[in-house]
Amino acid sequence: MAKMSTRSSPAKSPEHNNPLKSQGLTKNPSTELCRFLDPEVYQLRHCFPDGTIFRPFDSSTKRDCISDVWVTFPAAPFQIGFTYPFPTLAQGFFTLIGLCYIQAMPMEWRVLYTLEHIIEHEGIDIGLSELSRLYNLVSHGSHRFLFKHKPQKPHPLLKVTKNDGNWRNQFFFVRRDSTPKRELSS
Repeated sequence: MAKMSTRSSPAKSPEHNNPLKSQGLTKNPSTELCRFLDPEVYQLRHCFPDGTIFRPFDSSTKRDCISDVWVTFPAAPFQIGFTYPFPTLAQGFFTLIGLCYIQAMPMEWRVLYTLEHIIEHEGIDIGLSELSRLYNLVSHGSHRFLFKHKPQKPHPLLKVTKNDGNWRNQFFFVRRDSTPKRELSS
């Protein structure tokens, strides 16, 4: 799988007045504000190690804001069954490609979850090279990405391409230093 060029790292010069820096991940950030409330985040706490610190809900927060202190997580992977730290295939994918977690559309998370499930429960060895033979990584616009199955081949995983409503507004922030010392995508 080749390294892709994406905007996945924080801006080079931090703004001193605002600890959050825009990464430009969204086409229209003014309409993509967090609507994921503290009670909804509380339901996902079990997906993170004890001691993880979550940022309180702020309705004006935008999904493309990052900082050296906070990392943005989409709710989608945790709603389907992932826990953090992510399993080997999923974390290896984000590390190799250089995407932020928030850049992955829900379909991408479902594919990774399904493959992790196959690895764990069926004992089939699936790695990043197998993933790259099954799918291309394509942009859906606004620096968001999804998997597209290889042309002229049947879809390898059925029922993972369904449309998700309101997923753009379901995200939250976790303090970087409160999670295990594994590479966090911005």
